[in-house]
Amino acid sequence: MEVVYERCCGLDVHKKKVVACLITPGEKQLKQEIRTFGTMTEDLEGLRGWLLENGVTAVAMESTGVYWKPIYNILEGQIPELILINPEHFKALKGKKTDCKDAVWLAELLRHGLLAGSFIPPKEIRELRELTRYRAALVAEHSREVQRVQKQLENSNIKLSSVATDIMGVSGREILKAMLNGNEDPKELAQMARGKLRKKIPELEKALEGKIEEHTRLLLKQQLEHLEFLEQQIEELNAEIEKRMEPFFEEAGRLAEVNGIKKEAAQDIIAEIGVDMTPFPDADHLASWAGVCPGNNESAGKRKSGKTRKGNQHLRAILVQCSWAAIRTKDSYLSAKYRRLAPRLGKKKALLAIAHSLIKIIYHLLKDKAHYQDPGPNYYTKEERERRIRRLVKQIEAQGYTVTLEEKPSVA
Repeated sequence: MEVVYERCCGLDVHKKKVVACLITPGEKQLKQEIRTFGTMTEDLEGLRGWLLENGVTAVAMESTGVYWKPIYNILEGQIPELILINPEHFKALKGKKTDCKDAVWLAELLRHGLLAGSFIPPKEIRELRELTRYRAALVAEHSREVQRVQKQLENSNIKLSSVATDIMGVSGREILKAMLNGNEDPKELAQMARGKLRKKIPELEKALEGKIEEHTRLLLKQQLEHLEFLEQQIEELNAEIEKRMEPFFEEAGRLAEVNGIKKEAAQDIIAEIGVDMTPFPDADHLASWAGVCPGNNESAGKRKSGKTRKGNQHLRAILVQCSWAAIRTKDSYLSAKYRRLAPRLGKKKALLAIAHSLIKIIYHLLKDKAHYQDPGPNYYTKEERERRIRRLVKQIEAQGYTVTLEEKPSVA
C-alpha cells in the first residue's frame, strides 16, 4: 500500500494523558515507538519536542470532547500536517480496544493516507466562534429568565403578559420596578404604560390586579437583576464580536443580502464556517457538514432511512432560524419554494429543505464573492412552463416532425 507520510504519529487523547505512537522508517523495517504523556502544558511541550526531534511531518488525533484543543494549540504551526479525526471513523473492535492499540491504529491509517480530517477553521475564526456561541448561550439564558419572571407574575395572578406583548419592554420594566418598590395600585401602575400600550389601559388595570407575596418580590428582584447583568454581558460580547468581524465586513454584508439572514446571523455563520470555502469541494459537501441534507442508508439495493446526519449542530440551528425568517418574507424565491414543498413533504422537512438551499447560497456567495440576486416568487412557475414545453416538443419530434416555436403576438 502507498505510503503518504513516512514519519507520522497517532495520538489517543484523554483528559489526563495522551498515548502517542510514532512511526519512522528503519534500515530493514519500520520503527514504532509508543510513549505516554500528561496533558499539562509542560508535558505537551515535551510531546512537541519529541515529535520535532524525530522529524514528524503529520500527526493524527481523535476529537475527544475538548481535550484535543490544548494539544492542537501546542502543535499548531510546528507540525506541517495536523489532522483531527472523528472517533466514529476508526472504531476498533469491541474486546480488543486499548489506548496503545488505538494510537497504533491511528498512526498506521495516517501513514497510508486513509484518514479524512475534520474541518478546523483558522485561529481567528475559532476565537470568533467561541464568542458567538457564548453569546447564543447568554441570549438563550436571557429568554429562560424572562419566562421565569412571567411564571412568578402568573403565580401572583398578575396577567401582564396577556395584555403587553413584551413584559420586558420599557413599559413592562417600569411597572415591574414599581411593583417591587411596593406599589400595588393597578390604576397607578397602568398609567406607566407607554406608546401603543396606553390604548390598553382598561385591560391593563384588570391584568395588574393581584397579590405579590414577599418571597415572590425577592425572586422577581433577583431575576430582574440577573436580566440586567445578562444584557450587559451580551452588549460587551457584541462589541468584541463587532471588532473581530472588521476583516470580514464585506463577506458579512453579502450574507445579509439573503432573505432571512440578518447581521447577527451572518456573524454566527462566518464564525462557524469561515470565509474560505477551499476545505469544502462543493456546496453539497458543506450542506452535509452542516447536517441539513438527507443521509445515505442503503443496503441490498434498498434505500432505508434518509434521516439527516448530526453535522454542526450550532450551524444547523442558525440555518433553521434563518429559514423561518426567509419563508415569512413575501414575494421571495425561498418563501415560494417552501409553499411548493410543504404540502408534499410536510412543514418540518420543507423547512430543512430551505435551510439546505440557504447553505448552498451562502457557499456560492463566499466562494464566488458574488452578491445575492433573488430569483423571485415566479421562478418555479417559469421553470415548470419551460420544462413542459421541452417535454411536449420532444414528444412531437419523436413522431418524426420538426417543431418550430413562435410566440403568439399579444392582443392589444
